[in-house]
Amino acid sequence: MLNKVYFLPIFLNLIFILNSNATSGGTGSLFENLPAVAMDYKVHIDAGKEDCFYQYVAPGATFYVSMQVIRGGDGMAGFAVKHPSGQIVHPYQWQANSDYTDGQSTGGYYSVCIDNQFSRFAGKLVNLYITVVKYDDWEKFTKEIEDLNLNMQNFTQVIQTVEANMNVMFQYQANSRAREARDYALIRDNNSYVGTWSLVQIFVILITTTVQVYFVRKLFDVKSSGYSRNRI
Repeated sequence: MLNKVYFLPIFLNLIFILNSNATSGGTGSLFENLPAVAMDYKVHIDAGKEDCFYQYVAPGATFYVSMQVIRGGDGMAGFAVKHPSGQIVHPYQWQANSDYTDGQSTGGYYSVCIDNQFSRFAGKLVNLYITVVKYDDWEKFTKEIEDLNLNMQNFTQVIQTVEANMNVMFQYQANSRAREARDYALIRDNNSYVGTWSLVQIFVILITTTVQVYFVRKLFDVKSSGYSRNRI
């Protein structure tokens, strides 16, 4: 079975801090030079299909990816992550949600695959959240400040701590939004189910009432014959 392949649109929901290295010209992509990139979007996986996505991670950066099924079928899907070396670092697991973190990446393109092959009839709507953070870039800021004879080590450490905490916060927010979208989809499905069956039951009651009234009236519908009138 052929797999669909997508290169992630890394321009979605960028979270970054520009520095002189990011704004200077270079042969690589501007987004690959940013200290941090975050993506949060939804993808639809057709029934019986497997879709794979590729994301570049710079050497030494921290790579994080999470998946959560919002709606469709049994609410679960397969999720796997393949290292740029070709090794499957997160084997396939049929779950409603899953995540993976690589704290010190060797660099390259990670493959993130979502499998819906076990579901033959129902497609799945999946929320995918990916972040790539290069904490080592903060050391470059420290060296630039030291060149100006300023002792900003404590300040830089505070910034690094804030950046790390913000990244964790963004991950929790993404998971919360995914759960909210899943609950909203479930509420809409339940409302549609209740509304549909309520209309069906009303229609059945109307038909049943009409039939009962018809047959009750037929019981009291007595027609006199011509023979009886002649005898009187």
